[in-house]
Amino acid sequence: MPKLGMAPIRRRQLVEAAIAVIHEQGFANATVARIARRAGMSPGLVHHYFTDKDDLLFTTMRSLLAELRAEAAVRLGNAEGPRERIVALIDACFGESQFEEQVFSAWLALYGNARHSARLMTILTLYHKRLRSSLLHDLKRLVPRDEALRLAEGIGAMIDGLWLRYALTGKPDLPETPRALTRDYLSASLERALKGSRAGLNMHS
Repeated sequence: MPKLGMAPIRRRQLVEAAIAVIHEQGFANATVARIARRAGMSPGLVHHYFTDKDDLLFTTMRSLLAELRAEAAVRLGNAEGPRERIVALIDACFGESQFEEQVFSAWLALYGNARHSARLMTILTLYHKRLRSSLLHDLKRLVPRDEALRLAEGIGAMIDGLWLRYALTGKPDLPETPRALTRDYLSASLERALKGSRAGLNMHS
């Protein structure tokens, strides 16, 4: 029997092993046997901590999402004002850890397999909902709700699109590049929205 208190450690070791195997062998070939071997455990021990392969892979993807949330929380804690909080979210999505090769492989596996797995789709949907909700929280403090909704969709699309490009072609030479591109989109969109609001007020004055 594993020692008391070892469960979190073993589970974390298996999650890290799963990420490594997904990167090296692909999602379809990330078998319990390969993951167990990578973690230095027996397949039977894997089943002690996880119901089955899907449970382990679901936990693995949920772990990646939790790490992204933790990085965002740190950045948000140091941000002042709604605009700075939006920038903090953008920078977290393009944080250094998100450009690691194994993280690329794991997230690409999530996107590629979510349509065929209800549990993986749950993770992907949760990520998109949380990002959208967090952006909206601060965008609505800057622009009208309709414009905030449009901007939240646009920022989310830029984050996903730029990250996907780098995941497929290789990490950017400068991680600041995708952050700056998305911040530029935010600045231009906010300026346009605020000009539109001022023009509307002038028409009614």
